[in-house]
Amino acid sequence: MRPDNNHRSRTDARRHHDPEVRGFASDNYAGAHPEVLAALALANGGHQVSYGDDDYTEHLQRVMRSHFGPLAQAYPVFNGTGANVVALQAMTDRWGAVICAESAHINVDEGGAPERVGGLKLLTVPTPDGKLTPELIDRQAYGWDDEHRAMPQVVSITQNTELGTVYTPGEIRAICEHAHGLGMKVHLDGARIANAAASLDVPMRTFTNTVGVDVLSYGGTKNGMLFGEAVIVLDPDSVRAMRHLRKLSMQLASKMRFISVQLEALLAKDLWLRNARHSNAMAQRLAEGVRAVDGVEILHPVQANAVFARLPQEVSRRLQKRYRFYFWNETAGDVRWMCSFDTTDDDVDGFVMALKEEMAR
Repeated sequence: MRPDNNHRSRTDARRHHDPEVRGFASDNYAGAHPEVLAALALANGGHQVSYGDDDYTEHLQRVMRSHFGPLAQAYPVFNGTGANVVALQAMTDRWGAVICAESAHINVDEGGAPERVGGLKLLTVPTPDGKLTPELIDRQAYGWDDEHRAMPQVVSITQNTELGTVYTPGEIRAICEHAHGLGMKVHLDGARIANAAASLDVPMRTFTNTVGVDVLSYGGTKNGMLFGEAVIVLDPDSVRAMRHLRKLSMQLASKMRFISVQLEALLAKDLWLRNARHSNAMAQRLAEGVRAVDGVEILHPVQANAVFARLPQEVSRRLQKRYRFYFWNETAGDVRWMCSFDTTDDDVDGFVMALKEEMAR
């Protein structure tokens, strides 16, 4: 007997958290946007072909091309590290290396996966604001004929950066022209690409395929999705064997429709932009409130949904008992506060008030 898919929804699961608890630790802490959850329910029921041959993944290609041009090909994956590893593997030879900022997520926060799983070498460059330039790239862009050195083949940038700063389209164009002139390709880690587009108030294509980016890791989890990201190949000649590498890297979802329909929910209209504009606005509100607190220093321009600040360690530790957030550099007293698509005015105002109280103690 076939189960009735129209019966009233029920579950034996129980809520194990207080949904009223808020924090500023990460935009990954937020739940899924209601429109994304509705899309998942829409895609449920019945049978669809597995491993990406479903109607939702096919339609996603059209959605992605509306944002990134007629050559764009999307490969949904489970997570951001997977997207970066698969993309960089497809862009490099076994002897290849990737130039990136020292602060890049692929270098600092992916457990060595690009090197250990991807089998490539990261050539890092210190940057004051998280942004590479042609001049900084040249610190590592050499030795192509030296058999003793990993060969630089890709420049990877993050938009927006791990320090919350945003590249202008002109800055990315200069990087792409410089890298391509040296025979290298350009990868963009777009974990928060929507926040960058909202900050610049331009379409995402303006600083990706239009200026020469070859491959993009598109991030959705930090902007309202339940799970899932995508590798978007903008230049088909820049990669090899993407489908095989995705499978080899354990990033091929069997029920891919549930990743693809979430991406469609974000990108078919403007949910991606609404969410990003809101989280950026909350970060601006937070920064304005923090600037009024004596003894707190904002470290970087607040251009997206992150605020980096410096304050006494003991104050941060007390404040962490009231709101979750992370130290960025504990020795220096540097912290990072992240806003999300569901951050509210009251969340920000309550946090600023708590900060003032702890600073006054």
